[in-house]
Amino acid sequence: MNHAQANSPGAQRGGRAVNGKAGGSVAAKGSPLEPLHLTPVTSLPQRAAKPPKVGPDLDRWMHAQLSRFSGGISIPALRMAFEDWAVHLSHNPAEQMALARDALGAWQRWLAFLAESAAPGGKSCIEPMVHDKRFAAEAWQHWPFNVMSQSFLVTEQWWDHATRGVRGVSRHHEEVVNFSVRQMLDLFSPANFVLSNPEILNRTLASGGVNLAQGFGNWLDDLQRQLSRKPPAGAESFQPGVNVAVTPGQVIYRNHLIELIQYAPATPRAKVHPEPVLVVPSWIMKYYILDLSPHNSLIMYLVEQGYTVFAISWRNPEAGDRNLGMDDYLQLGVMDALDAVQRIVPGQRIHAAGYCLGGTLLAIAAAAMARDGGKRLATLSLFAGQTDFTEPGELDLFIDESQVTLLEDVMWDKGYLDNQQMSGSFQLLNSNDLVWSRVLKDYLLGERSPLSDLMAWNADGTRLPYRMHSEYLRQLFLGNDLAFGRYKVGGQAIALSDIQCPIYCVGTQRDHVAPWRSVYKLHLLTHTELCFTLTSGGHNVGIVNPPGVPGRSYQSLTRGADKSSRPYLDAESWLQAAPQFEGSWWTHWAAWLRERSGPPVTAPGMGAPQAGLAPLCEAPGHYVMQK
Repeated sequence: MNHAQANSPGAQRGGRAVNGKAGGSVAAKGSPLEPLHLTPVTSLPQRAAKPPKVGPDLDRWMHAQLSRFSGGISIPALRMAFEDWAVHLSHNPAEQMALARDALGAWQRWLAFLAESAAPGGKSCIEPMVHDKRFAAEAWQHWPFNVMSQSFLVTEQWWDHATRGVRGVSRHHEEVVNFSVRQMLDLFSPANFVLSNPEILNRTLASGGVNLAQGFGNWLDDLQRQLSRKPPAGAESFQPGVNVAVTPGQVIYRNHLIELIQYAPATPRAKVHPEPVLVVPSWIMKYYILDLSPHNSLIMYLVEQGYTVFAISWRNPEAGDRNLGMDDYLQLGVMDALDAVQRIVPGQRIHAAGYCLGGTLLAIAAAAMARDGGKRLATLSLFAGQTDFTEPGELDLFIDESQVTLLEDVMWDKGYLDNQQMSGSFQLLNSNDLVWSRVLKDYLLGERSPLSDLMAWNADGTRLPYRMHSEYLRQLFLGNDLAFGRYKVGGQAIALSDIQCPIYCVGTQRDHVAPWRSVYKLHLLTHTELCFTLTSGGHNVGIVNPPGVPGRSYQSLTRGADKSSRPYLDAESWLQAAPQFEGSWWTHWAAWLRERSGPPVTAPGMGAPQAGLAPLCEAPGHYVMQK
């Protein structure tokens, strides 16, 4: 059997493969360590090679083609949102009059400002939002640029008021309308044009237009890279296995969906805590966000703290993987990795840590094992991973029945969701920082923004299989089945309240993907000891947060397993009660793990050849290299 055959989905479902050979669990039947046996998913219709005949598949095909022109946004969903807002506003005369008064008052203030704008030290009629730095430069305080920026901000504020709080409009539609109007207004910001932006205008006059010529060259280069699906300029400076993902280790297990990496010990005399650490990253990203450059690698930090660390590296799915579902990611991912770790470190419980969607999947696995009496885990750590999806933040803008249906039709056509579509959605959520600031710097000022290791990783995207992403969106985002006890593993429902091991949960202050107040709801779903930590930064920077970086801070507070020792605190009360610390949350987590680990022992060998887990290749392995 060749490598492709050994690692095919059919081979895996017929009997799990261990490093290309059929193999079962080391646990005896009925043991708490016995792996979950999941019901195989049924097949999905394959992509039509040409437009299908009249029927449901024709609708799907048509939707997939139209999505190319709408940027993957559901036009019916957008239309329904604006109709909901417009119709309700048209039936509320009092709100219309209030908005008219607001508009009149705002423009009166602006006209008064206009009369005084030529005089130095004039007071602004409106201040931008705290996070809006577009008009912060001194040049914007002088005429006529102050007049333009104030006019834009007045208009922006009025539309923000007009699209919020209209009685009768659903919350979701209100957020979609407000977000869409904000995106349209941002197109016309005076900061985006040469003649209305004093910084660009001064640079253009001083350089004789060289900046615009350089910016045009940058735009052409980016366009060529996008059309040929090449990484952005500068990404070639960060290559996995060369200067990122360089923590020494070996791939000791491989199946169709994962490679499992075991890292070499880095402590004196190879002494490590007996409990290993298993890291489960999200499969919507390459795993090496947790093993970037040596100075900001969480995996290397854990190894240096004296742990035997294992990490999952997910395969980048292709069209032929369209039928891989959440059950497959659970069994071939988390459960197979746990099996392999316990073959190498037998008799020891595991510190399991999951990031983003990997944390959600790990929580599902932990609940399923707890339901069945399993005792594999020593602790459970979740980094920016949601378990309740009722308030998923601005990501909810792209999640409703109409939008999910369109995404399903796009994935039905391709077999997967392309990473470019995902990255485009994430960029829209923070367009001022991720889109317009780049337009300003790269194309109008003619300066290439230097690429960091984190930015290069962000451009190294992955795809999502049709079935998995559909199940994820419908069962978790739309149905919230995990929080409500409806999510099934092995045909039976699971409950996070069954988890008994201590939990360390991290939220990040400026998270557009997993807002910390949403992550915090784990308090309502579990009864065990829970240490919640809120760190500065966003979804990525907040987690990639090594010690020694100035300006980093975190808050942390522990709820004991006995709830009577500390009653429930809502998120805002927790924010007031939790003490604040300077520095990185990594040191706090390491101390938390150390308190729940045994004294150091001799590190285990690399892999377990006697158990069929001989090292296959050096880290970072093959799957991380897939494009």
